[in-house]
Amino acid sequence: MHQGLNTLAVVIEGPERLALDRLALQSPADDDLVVATEWSGISTGTERLLWSGKMPAFPGMGYPLVPGYESVGRVIAVGRNVQQRRVGERVFVPGARCFGEVRGLFGGAASQLVVPASRVTPVAESLGERAVLLALAATAHHALAAPQARPPELIVGHGVLGRLLARISIALGASPPTVWERNALRGEGACGYAVCAPDDDARRNYGAVYDVSGDAGILDSLIGRLAPGGELVLAGFYTQKMSFDFAPAFMREARIRVAAEWKDSDLAAVIDLLAKERLSLDGLITHRQEATAADQAYRQAFGDAECLKMILDWRHAA
Repeated sequence: MHQGLNTLAVVIEGPERLALDRLALQSPADDDLVVATEWSGISTGTERLLWSGKMPAFPGMGYPLVPGYESVGRVIAVGRNVQQRRVGERVFVPGARCFGEVRGLFGGAASQLVVPASRVTPVAESLGERAVLLALAATAHHALAAPQARPPELIVGHGVLGRLLARISIALGASPPTVWERNALRGEGACGYAVCAPDDDARRNYGAVYDVSGDAGILDSLIGRLAPGGELVLAGFYTQKMSFDFAPAFMREARIRVAAEWKDSDLAAVIDLLAKERLSLDGLITHRQEATAADQAYRQAFGDAECLKMILDWRHAA
């Protein structure tokens, strides 16, 4: 294994202060891999909160930190105890903690990573850069695969996560949902389902509503759209306290469920859907930047409504 490794990494030094720094990497252990990153995704959910300083209290939270949990790269070294991975293999890496005193939260936005072999997942060569979307796809699958979960009849938000919820739900055999989107720029790109503005939808008997808007003030309006006994699934990330009027929820005997982070089984299920060509990740990555332009890329990802998904290209990073 390599000793004395270092990496070029995105470092969020504080709210809205981002730099590209060279950091020392921890020495690889016998169960570790060294991965040369090809692409990493920028999350407009959790990473936006880290960048803006609005992330709620979270284990390991603090600055400076290396963000990123959507990385894809090639194995360039394996520990002596690693048998299941090989040099040259393309893998998905959901973050790393290998930067010494600089926190890895979630630690995937770097040119090289040291990561336990058990943390990575091999991916098909044909996926290429689209493999950065596996974490979001697994997040969508987790919301859909909960015990006794109903498939979505309404999805609120037509960002990447909303699109993946719709695509995976259909891939799993459910009827096409309705998707709400207020931003006309994001209303296009539907694959087998309808997108409309909330004001253009008069329906008030949805059996299952999945919200990925991140809007903490939306509960009352969504509860008002439920059928009796309907379920509201909170699949976004909310930074503010959420509340709702009791009487409308009581009258509907509504259920509210929170969808947490994905598990290994969700990632495996998504990879299986892709292998069977029941799911496509096409058309979701809209913007790309060289890793050396990381500050510009992060600002565009968080501020440009036309940017569904921004990825950083690390292949030419020194």
